[in-house]
Amino acid sequence: MIISSATDFREAARRRLPPFLFHYLDGGAGAEQTLRSNVDDLQAVRLRQRVLRGSEQLDLGVKWFGREYALPIALAPVGLTGMYARRGEVQAVRAACHRNIPFIQSTVSVCPLSEVAAQASKPIWFQLYVLKDRGFMRDVMRRAWELGSTTLVFTVDMPVPGARYRDAHSGMSGPNGPLRRVLQAMTRPRWAWDVGLFGRPHDLGNISAYRGNATGLADYIGWLGANFDPGIAWQDLQWIRDEWQGRLVIKGILDPEDARDALAFGADGIVVSNHGGRQLDGAPSSAHALPSIAEAVKGQMTIFADGGVRTGTDVFRMLALGADGVLIGRAFVYALATQGQAGVERLLAIMEKDLRTNMVLTGVQSVREIGPHLLAR
Repeated sequence: MIISSATDFREAARRRLPPFLFHYLDGGAGAEQTLRSNVDDLQAVRLRQRVLRGSEQLDLGVKWFGREYALPIALAPVGLTGMYARRGEVQAVRAACHRNIPFIQSTVSVCPLSEVAAQASKPIWFQLYVLKDRGFMRDVMRRAWELGSTTLVFTVDMPVPGARYRDAHSGMSGPNGPLRRVLQAMTRPRWAWDVGLFGRPHDLGNISAYRGNATGLADYIGWLGANFDPGIAWQDLQWIRDEWQGRLVIKGILDPEDARDALAFGADGIVVSNHGGRQLDGAPSSAHALPSIAEAVKGQMTIFADGGVRTGTDVFRMLALGADGVLIGRAFVYALATQGQAGVERLLAIMEKDLRTNMVLTGVQSVREIGPHLLAR
């Protein structure tokens, strides 16, 4: 198929991937109301068009935590990215480094930290969950730091896994899951050859490195359910702030009071996020939550946002709503599944073009000038 826009990659990925993998990436929690709201509310944001503003020399660069990046975009942590392309995390980090944007590696990545860091020309960021196994948390933070990661993205909105019913329908979980996945893979020979055969090992690399034995896809859902900690509270996290020597970003903030708590905790940044609509169905969209959070902590910490971002225009909208930077998740994995590293770089090029167009048509010369004054009233 012809790919000309950022959203074309989703259909291309659907055609290439076994259904259980596509729907795991594409789906959300419950009836998927929050998943839909993320997209719909963001696309409903209207921008203020300005003319004859002389916006020819454009600056899309940003500076986060002492480092300069080429775009106000980072690749979000996405579990099992290595199942969507051969050694997917490695291909994604190469694309991110080539475009000079951050790559955030997931705790539950297929490729281990050591493999990804070895292929990165710039320091990667690492995402960590709140887990019952504090030994694992300490071990993986130590390994991340020793491999050059100085930014920890700490996800707090997953004390329990969300109710993801689509996974049971697709074969990702539920009865006869392994058999259904094998049969589905047989209907996607390109994926089966490239990833299924030559993309091995298919395990959770960071967890396997700690446990000393493979933690495969069949154990994935069970491991998550057994290790998340619903009893965690802010006071229980102080040891992380004490032990981690680098920058700390709290991911999963949807309420201004929680944003203030993150600031008081000592976080350097937050991610306004509802986990891509994969946790509390009925929670507000990120676009809805972002303005009040920005009003509460803007200028006191770095504000990132994700959820429903599919195009460069969506990135612009998030910045106009108050974000300092934007994380993209599903969008880059669709591109990765379709064309690997080249697909991610192509997606970022399309998004950059969208951003430039929006900047000219709203009369700004730098992404740092984008703000609420560019929202149509």
